[in-house]
Amino acid sequence: MRHPGPAGDLPQSQRGGALGQHEVHPHLHEPLPQRTRIIHRQCLPSIGRHCLLVLPQSRSGCRSFRLSRSDSRTYAGDVELAEIRRYPVKSVSGWIVDSAVVEPWGLAGDRRWAVVDESGDLHWVGENPRLLSVVATRTAEDGLLLEAPGQPQLKVPPATGEHVPVHFVELDTAVLAHPEAHAWFSRLLGKPAHLVWLDDPRRCSVPASHGGLPGDVVSFAGDAPFLLTSRSSLRRLDDWIAEGALERQEEVPAPLDMARFRPSLVVDGFPPYVEDTWREIRIGALRFRMSELCDRCAVPTYDPVTLEKGKEPLRTLARHRSWGGKTWFGVRFIPRDYGEIRVGDEVTVLATA
Repeated sequence: MRHPGPAGDLPQSQRGGALGQHEVHPHLHEPLPQRTRIIHRQCLPSIGRHCLLVLPQSRSGCRSFRLSRSDSRTYAGDVELAEIRRYPVKSVSGWIVDSAVVEPWGLAGDRRWAVVDESGDLHWVGENPRLLSVVATRTAEDGLLLEAPGQPQLKVPPATGEHVPVHFVELDTAVLAHPEAHAWFSRLLGKPAHLVWLDDPRRCSVPASHGGLPGDVVSFAGDAPFLLTSRSSLRRLDDWIAEGALERQEEVPAPLDMARFRPSLVVDGFPPYVEDTWREIRIGALRFRMSELCDRCAVPTYDPVTLEKGKEPLRTLARHRSWGGKTWFGVRFIPRDYGEIRVGDEVTVLATA
């Protein structure tokens, strides 16, 4: 999905929860009008759990938007960057943006925050699916605005607390956020939780076991700065899921939402799963090196809208995309160049296996 016009880096979402003109939540098909505020579906039980009411803060009239599943459109001949997704806090819902700045450790503003337990271990979606209900928006002063069903809105100031131990890949400490943020996430999850900030991503190396080379660094994103997925690969997966349902004489489910796989980059126009063979690509003017294929945990089995857990897509991936005792979808990349990328940038394959 390509959005017209210039795009700044979160110009409106940094002020009190209003979305910028060219930033959309993954559950919406198109960008919202400038100064539009979302009234979240969970706050409006009378119109249904899956509804979003959109109220423009101008007199230009209301535009309607519907919840998005997988985008099933085919780009005729276009080989491009179709989506950029940014997640301000690890494991919470993300944003689709028109453009972003590539830094050594990932997209600017991507997963510099994380939620951990009292021991410093990560609270992850597989055990805490309510994290997916959190909408986190970056503020102008590098803080956060947190929203979730049943929770009061909370503005979190920039983290200035002490360094505390964390157990995360190659990282040993992170900075505590304001105490109100810990209480907010503890109420949400029903267990002790702390919000922490990665002050300097250069302290967190990409492990060699995940394809990292000396000098490769990463945010709280995990095993690599970027996860790339393909719309054509998702469409093929949806076809396999439908075929399996028919074989079992079950109702064919709706197409999967790409949000289940939590990519940072989504491409379109390539044959399904050809991305497995890429070793180096260029997006716009920037080069990226493939570090490894992405094996999938249980997170994609949670519907990002209903938070319900199902058997798909792991059941079907185990049938069609399984080797080495794991299932696979997506490719991890490490940037070789830094600068801006935009939706619609050409994607060029520079080297293959």
